Amino acid sequence: RLSMSCLLPASWHFSLAPVGCARLPHASLRHVLLLLLLLLLLCCSLLLLLLHSSRDSRSPRYLARVTDTEATDTTNPNVNYGIVVDCGSSGSRLFVYCWPRHNGNPHDLLDIKQMRDKHRKPVVMKIKPGISEFASSPDKVSDYISPLLSFAAEHVPRAKHKETPLYILCTAGMRILPESQQKAILEDLLTDIPVQFDFLFSDSHAEVISGKQEGVYAWIGINFVLGRFEHTDDEEPMVEVHVPGSEQHESIFRKRTVGILDMGGVSTQIAYEVPKTVSFASSQQEEVAKNLLAEFNLGCDAHQTEHVYRVYVATFLGFGGNAARQRYEDSLFASTVLKNRLLGKQTGLSSASPFLDPCLPLDAEDEIQQNGQVLYLRGTGDFNLCREMIQPFMNKTNETQTSLNGVYQPAVHFQNSEFYGFSEFYYCTEDVLRMGGDYNAAKFTKAAKDYCATKWSVLRERFDRGLYASHADLHRLKYQCFKSAWMYEVFHSGFSFPVSYSNLKTALQVYDKEVQWTLGAILYRTRFLPLRDIQQENFRGSHSHWRSFSFVYNHYLFFACFLVVLLSILLYLLRLRRIHRRMLRNGSSPSLWIEEGLPPQKMAGPL
Repeated sequence: RLSMSCLLPASWHFSLAPVGCARLPHASLRHVLLLLLLLLLLCCSLLLLLLHSSRDSRSPRYLARVTDTEATDTTNPNVNYGIVVDCGSSGSRLFVYCWPRHNGNPHDLLDIKQMRDKHRKPVVMKIKPGISEFASSPDKVSDYISPLLSFAAEHVPRAKHKETPLYILCTAGMRILPESQQKAILEDLLTDIPVQFDFLFSDSHAEVISGKQEGVYAWIGINFVLGRFEHTDDEEPMVEVHVPGSEQHESIFRKRTVGILDMGGVSTQIAYEVPKTVSFASSQQEEVAKNLLAEFNLGCDAHQTEHVYRVYVATFLGFGGNAARQRYEDSLFASTVLKNRLLGKQTGLSSASPFLDPCLPLDAEDEIQQNGQVLYLRGTGDFNLCREMIQPFMNKTNETQTSLNGVYQPAVHFQNSEFYGFSEFYYCTEDVLRMGGDYNAAKFTKAAKDYCATKWSVLRERFDRGLYASHADLHRLKYQCFKSAWMYEVFHSGFSFPVSYSNLKTALQVYDKEVQWTLGAILYRTRFLPLRDIQQENFRGSHSHWRSFSFVYNHYLFFACFLVVLLSILLYLLRLRRIHRRMLRNGSSPSLWIEEGLPPQKMAGPL
């Protein structure tokens, strides 16, 4: 039994039971021990508070990002900057990113976000045409891109220019150019830009990236915004990962990442993490897989495995919504002309005898023009028949672990996975059907069937009344039936997702933001920068760490120290008790108490 009482300012009382434990030898010692115990309780409370606050600070980063629309504080010397120029086929866009000084914990990534100007708008600028237009005059490329860099120089503080990395990354438009023309364009950039601007710009900062790299960067950007690279919150779904490159097949448990599906007008792309070591049906399949699997470490320490990822990325040209419709129409035209010639029919040659297209809404009319000939179409709005007609365009094979065009695809753990569908996946579900977000195959199929079977005149009336999304146009209305069937078949037949799959979310933005692949690019290419901050912190000395993060991250050591102190106090009390018992057995005089300045202790006599 331990009892304490405090009657300030008159007296202090401290007692220990059971009987036989010595009374403490001096009042000042009692006060010291009492203060130590009170201090211990106070520090334990403080420790619990710190642990709670550290747990709060580890909440997903995106919660802060939702409202993080304030202007970037350019007067803060601890803010760093980075610039990425996306040189696409139709134009080039510049993005300026910023991040605070790294917190010194090697397990955390940089907290990168888009820079915002004084009006709280993202620092982004776009110019046309695409950089590939200068293939015949590469000496003009630096002049072409100079306005973008001048725009960035105006927003990034002058004192930060020399330490601000600049990346010029070229995509689809440059990929189709001969290597000699690519090299000439890049050489002009590497030669002229350092003369005009002070940004950190080396030879590796200007390049033509592959579709695989672009897909990996997009995957990184989405998962970063969703907070899936923060492995400290156990409330999120977890997954077991066989660490790539581990000789002993090391396994770790970490937060589950999301896969992405992106269907544009021309191509469709899929990217997702492959957590387990993959096996191959043949050596040919293994060789193909090497070009589709990317293994990389997002962490700043090459020896740490918690941020090592294995990601599958595949891009399918001709499988975008518009390209698929074009392939479908080409097939219709060729097969109808051939049947007319063989059977002597006139199907589709006039509006009076049109070809009945199940992939157009009921009674909708369309035309296909090729080589001076016109094929007239009229919709029957049969969603199921439309699906049957477009299934051959998946180009599936009988080989195991394959998807569109017979391309290798590692198995997806459908029970423990999550995907986000962008672009056409969102437009198909939201623009007309108004059911974007959580995807449900049964509900989507019913809505698509009802839409296809609705007369075109009724759909036009609804459109005129503004019942569809604001950016939906007549082109969307006419080809919604086909694109709904195409999206459904690509997802379920092409990529083999079961109809019961319920973890697909279709979205245009993530938390009200359009996430660009450039975010993933800057995150990946600056992954070693935290080493600089960590080394600077180490150089300053451990005392600065005590004021910052180490107090929290070393709370176990902190707690252990207090346990040692508490144990020392208890051992001291036990030693006093043993001394007192020895004195009683030996019949010693109470000189000990006199020496300590206390009156002799009186033993209670019998009543």
